[in-house]
Amino acid sequence: MSQLVEEADPPAPASAGRGRRRPDGRPATADGPRGARVARPPRSGPRELVAAARLSVRRAWSDADRAFATVRGSLAPVRRALAPVLAIVGPAGWLVLAAALAGAWSGRRLGWLEGWTLAVADGLLLVVAVAFVVGRSSYAVALDLGRQRVVVGNRATGELTVRNVGTRATLPARVELPVGLGLATFRLPRLAGGAEHEEMFVVPTRRRGLVVLGPVRSVRGDPLGLLRRQVRWTDPTDLYVHPRTISLDGASAGFLRDIEGLPTQDLSSNDIAFHALRDYVAGDDRRSIHWRTTARTGRLVVRQFEETRRSHLVVGLSSCAADYADPDELELAISVAGSIGLQAIREEKQLSVLTSRGRLRASTATRYLDGLCLIEADEQDQGLAAVGRAIGGEVPDASAVMLVAGTAVSSASLLAASVRLPASALNVAIRCAPGEQVSRRILGSLVVLTVGALEQVPQVMRRVAG
Repeated sequence: MSQLVEEADPPAPASAGRGRRRPDGRPATADGPRGARVARPPRSGPRELVAAARLSVRRAWSDADRAFATVRGSLAPVRRALAPVLAIVGPAGWLVLAAALAGAWSGRRLGWLEGWTLAVADGLLLVVAVAFVVGRSSYAVALDLGRQRVVVGNRATGELTVRNVGTRATLPARVELPVGLGLATFRLPRLAGGAEHEEMFVVPTRRRGLVVLGPVRSVRGDPLGLLRRQVRWTDPTDLYVHPRTISLDGASAGFLRDIEGLPTQDLSSNDIAFHALRDYVAGDDRRSIHWRTTARTGRLVVRQFEETRRSHLVVGLSSCAADYADPDELELAISVAGSIGLQAIREEKQLSVLTSRGRLRASTATRYLDGLCLIEADEQDQGLAAVGRAIGGEVPDASAVMLVAGTAVSSASLLAASVRLPASALNVAIRCAPGEQVSRRILGSLVVLTVGALEQVPQVMRRVAG
C-alpha cells in the first residue's frame, strides 16, 4: 500500500486575498479575519457641509471679536483722552473738517489748485473757531425756584444768578437751562472780576406733572456753530405741578362722620360702644362688672362692648388708559381723588391710596400730591377691577372705599371691582365725565356717582351721605 502524504499549502501572499470572496459573495479583505467589516470614512452630505461651514464661520467670528476687543481695550485710554475734545466739535465742524481733508487730498493727488484753496479756507475757519472756545470760565451759578411745588395753571417763577468768581473778565457766553423737554437760553454779557448777572424766568404749568429744570450749563462757541463747548454748573432741580383740588369741609361728614370710631360686629370686654350685659366668666376683667345688676340678680354680671375702629378711607384710582375716553377725564379723576384724600388727611383720618401700579404714599398732603403728579395713563396698566381686588386683599378693614375712574369703565368692570371690596364698608364708584351733570345710581352693593366738574365734588359727597 502506498501512503498518501498531504503537504500543507504555503501561505498566500498579501495580494492573494484580493481575488477571494466571502461565503456571502462579497470580496474578502487582505487584513483581518474573514467576514470582518472595515471602518470607512463618513460620507460628506449637504447637511454635514452646512454644519461644517457654520462651525467655521462661528470660529472666525469669535476670533475676530476677540481681536476687536483687544483693539478696543488698547484704544480705550486714547478714546477717554480725546472724548472732551471730540465732544466740542459740532456737526458743522465735522463737515468743514471733512471738506478740508478732501480738498488737501485732491490738491496733493490730483494737483487741483481749488482743492488746496478749499483746504486752506476750511482750516482757517477751524482755527478761528478754536479761538472762541479756548480758555476757562470761572462762574458761580445758582438756580433758585421761588416754590418747588405749584398748582397746575399757576405761574412758577425762578431766578438764575451767574457770578464771575475770577479776577479776569470773561467773554460773552450763552447759558442754557433745560426745562422739561424745552430749553431756555440766556445771553450772558461780558463779566468783570467779581461781577454778577441775574436772569428771571417763568415756567409754564399748563399740565400736571414733574418738570425737571437743569442742569444749568454755559455754552461757548463760534458764530458758525463749528465748535461748541459746554460746561455744567448745577444739578437738576424738580418742580412738582400739583393737580387742582377743592376743599370738602363739611361735605365729608357723611362718610367720615365719627371721631371716636365706627362700631363693628366684633365684641370686646373693654371699649366705647356698649352692647349688652352677660354673666361673668372666669378671666373677665373685674372692672367690667356691673355692680347694680349684680346686686339685683345675685350673680356676677359684666358689661360687653362692640369693638370700634377708626375710620379708614381707601381711594382706588385707575391709571389704565382703557378706562378713560380722553385725557381730560384722567385729569378730573386725579383732581377728585386728590380732593377726597386731602380732606381725610386734614381730618387726621386713616388713608390708603391704591392705583393700578400699587400703593401711593399718603402719609402727608405733600407726599400725596407729589405722587399724584407722577400718574400717567398707560395701556399696560390694570383696570379698575384689578384695583378693587387689590383693595379687598390689602385693606380688608376699610370703612369707606372710593373708586375713581373715567366713563369708559363698563358696568361689568364696576361689578367686578365691587365683588372683592369689604362688605361692611361704604363702597362708592365715581365716574369722571367732564361737562356732564351729577347723577347717582345703585349697581349691586355699589353706589355709582357721575361728576362733570371738580366743583361738583362737595355736592356728590353730600349725596353719598344721603
